[in-house]
Amino acid sequence: MKILVINAGSSSLKYQLINIENEEVIAKGICEKIGIEDSKITQKSANGVISYEKYMPNHKVAMQLVLDALTDKDKGVIASTKEIDAVGHRVLHGKDDFNCSVLANDETLAICDKNTEFGPLHMAANIGCIRSCMEIMPGVPMGMVFDTVFHSTMPAKAYMYGIKYEDYKKYGVRKYGFHGTSHQYVSGVAKDFLNKEHSKIITCHLGNGSSISAVVDGKCVDTTMGFTPLEGMIMGTRCGNIDAAAVEFLGKKLGKNATEMVDYLNKECGLQGVAGVKGGDCRDLNAKINEGSEEAKLAFDMLCYHIKKHIGEYAAAMGGVDMIAFTGGIGEHDEKIRKESLAGLEFLGVDLDDAINASNPLKNDVNVISKPDSKVLVAVIPTNEELVIARETANLVAKLG
Repeated sequence: MKILVINAGSSSLKYQLINIENEEVIAKGICEKIGIEDSKITQKSANGVISYEKYMPNHKVAMQLVLDALTDKDKGVIASTKEIDAVGHRVLHGKDDFNCSVLANDETLAICDKNTEFGPLHMAANIGCIRSCMEIMPGVPMGMVFDTVFHSTMPAKAYMYGIKYEDYKKYGVRKYGFHGTSHQYVSGVAKDFLNKEHSKIITCHLGNGSSISAVVDGKCVDTTMGFTPLEGMIMGTRCGNIDAAAVEFLGKKLGKNATEMVDYLNKECGLQGVAGVKGGDCRDLNAKINEGSEEAKLAFDMLCYHIKKHIGEYAAAMGGVDMIAFTGGIGEHDEKIRKESLAGLEFLGVDLDDAINASNPLKNDVNVISKPDSKVLVAVIPTNEELVIARETANLVAKLG
């Protein structure tokens, strides 16, 4: 069975074609700058690279170019789109209407339309792309895998804000959590590796957007991102947690309204805002630290402190921790951030092997970086969100018979 995995952003479309029988990636690619004049598609596979610029006014045109690339007579990987058994779509928000992945149909799409206000840019792209696929590929099952579903097991005491209960019920303002497919994959691999009847795992997805989750026996009990991905720890360009009154105060000083302030806090703050590093890229951050930048060192210290604080918080919430797993672009590749984030957690039973950690091991599904006698296992686990989407979609198709 071949599953086409689609991750549609507001101006991009990432995709992978996966053979679910052996979980092999047959081809992967990206459509960039959708809606912008210099749109571009790039696809890589064992048959070579396809890359060219072509204007894509919308996701429907982009989706057709994806199918054209997959079936290209020279460098394509399938003879016909009929070889695609199903399409799995990443969907940002399931609100509290969905606690599992579902097939796209009139009813489920109508619910997603209703929930678009919870993530206007991403949800519009997600839903629009699904409808385009259904039009281009009639009869092919479309799976919808929500970024929020893995966190739907959180208890009310973890997801509720201290607002009027009737306002929560009326407007749905609560913590939802994101990066769900990554936390699901990494915690699943970690749980299998521990091979214990009961497990307490902390997953640290660290990248331009970062979140940390507490997972007990395979189920999420808390996570750092909230009503939107803005809440939680400091990130590449997002500020993370901030007093709402400070937002109002700063907005008046900057002459920005509420909508403009949310945009400011999402796109101009975080590591970028503190250190002056464009996009908050940690490689550039480390370079500025080496140059002696105090602001860059402060941003680094803030990030590591936030990671450490949330690890301690979740260890307390779960009554202990068996394993801390790092993933994402930063989590998988920045040994300095891993080391500094874990420094001082020896009281929890964390004993990092500095030499192994510094070697940046990414050879296996689970790369242990703690010492053999460490009471808490620490590991680097490369994430695979696309595989989660493919697996979920395959399960939905199997239920169809």
